[in-house]
Order: sequence, then C-alpha cells, then structure tokens
Amino acid sequence: MTRVAMSSIAVAAFATGFLVLAPVRPMVAASQRASGSGVARGGAVTTGRSAVPRLADGHPDLSGVWWGGSDVGGRRGGGARGGRGATPAPTFASLYQPSAAQKAKTLSDKDDPTLRCIPTAFGTLNVRMWDVGAVGQIVATPKLVVMLTETYHGYQIIPTDGRPFRDDVPPAYRGDSVGHWDGDIFVVETKNFTDNTWISAEGRVSFHSDQLRIVERYRRVDANTLEIDAVLEDPAVLTRPWVVPTQTLQLAPFDQIIPLNCSGFESQGLIEAASRQNPAR
Repeated sequence: MTRVAMSSIAVAAFATGFLVLAPVRPMVAASQRASGSGVARGGAVTTGRSAVPRLADGHPDLSGVWWGGSDVGGRRGGGARGGRGATPAPTFASLYQPSAAQKAKTLSDKDDPTLRCIPTAFGTLNVRMWDVGAVGQIVATPKLVVMLTETYHGYQIIPTDGRPFRDDVPPAYRGDSVGHWDGDIFVVETKNFTDNTWISAEGRVSFHSDQLRIVERYRRVDANTLEIDAVLEDPAVLTRPWVVPTQTLQLAPFDQIIPLNCSGFESQGLIEAASRQNPAR
C-alpha cells in the first residue's frame, strides 16, 4: 500500500486515536513505498553509518523526511533511550506547580485542542517537527532551515543567519523560532507562544502558559540518523524545566511528506462522546 493510499486511513486514525477510544491500524515501514535505504543530498543512495551530508557552508545538511521507522500507528524503530526497568521519564504535566495540577483536574479528553484542528505546541511523540503525527520533513539551506509537519500541513521557518527574534508578529500556536550552529549541532530556540494549545494530544492534558520556551538540539549522526534533544521551560506552570528524552529518528524511504489535513468534522462525534463520559468536567 502506498503512502498516498494510506492518507485517508491516517486521517481517520487521528480522529479515533486522540481519545484512545479505538485501536489504530498499524502502518509498518514494510507497507511504505520504498525508494532506497536512504536518500542523501543530491539523491545519492546511502546505507549503514555513512558520512553526514553537508551544506555548501560546511554545516551538516539536516534535509530529509524523518520518522521513527513507521507511520502513524506503527511501531517506532527509534525513540527515547532507556532500558527495561528504568524509572519512567517525567512528563510535562508531571512537573506542574500545585495550581497548575489543580487546573489539570478540571480538563479531560473533550478539551484537547487538537480535536479542533489546533496543533500542539510541542508534539505527542516528543518530536516537535511531527506535531501529532509521526513524519516530518526538513529542508535546509545555509540561511534558513524549514521544518514541515505532515499533520495539519504545518511549518516552521528557522533563520540561521544570526537575526534576532521578530518583534512584529503576534503569538502563535507553534511560536516563533531562531536557530544557530554550535559546531555540528543545530540549536533551535522557540518562544512567543499562545496559551491555548497543549504540549501533546490524544487527550493527554498538558496545557502551558504564554511563557513557554523550547530549546532543541539537532545532531545528524550519520546519513540515516538524526538525534534530537529538547528542554521545555515554563515558569508560570512548571516547578522546573522538562528535559525531554533523546529522540532518535531515521531517514524515511520516501522523499516527500503528504497532506494530512484536518477539518474538525471527523472528530465532532468523539468530542460529544467524551463530553457524555465526563459530564462534570
């Protein structure tokens, strides 16, 4: 089955998956249209731990479609580090101040903004580029890095030429970003958020304030591997910064993302069902 044929399945998966009311059909990597084990800059096929492709200015080229080894609902091949028996990593909501924790008790599945086609501020699978999906694309140049989100067809334009944050744009769902290189690591700082999104989706209550600040560090390990570290700060609701477990992404066997739009119509029935299940909230 091609990814184009699967797009309608994925849209349905979002509508059912947010409230965990129905299982999501697995979409494993084997069902994807393969175009080689990996595609580096210029279209060269790469295998194994081959050399990191680089831009004209010498910095690592982060370009490519990145996923965890499967599409929405599939088993991820990458993800957070950690072994069996390890202490579960904290979540954003587990670090709430007492007042924020009390507010969280008044919210439930039906309040999830993503059911109304509003993106997350971060990402359900702890990868900001993915938002509520499991696939994203990076287009890198020496002056700009563009991150494209398949779900809701969102994007983030990240200047890398030293310019400051813009002071002429209003707060946004996904904030405003600037980036710089620290050696071979691409550092992205994002702020200027609205306060009406959640950190993740699928009914996981994770509201934040407009003081949210996210710092991400991207490192291309080799031609086929991208590691991302992130720290989220929100002094208005958190007791301390949330350090996100390191995420390891793989270069996908296709070179373009596909549209996965959201109208809100698909999830209306689920919103109503969740409201009936939580009448007091």
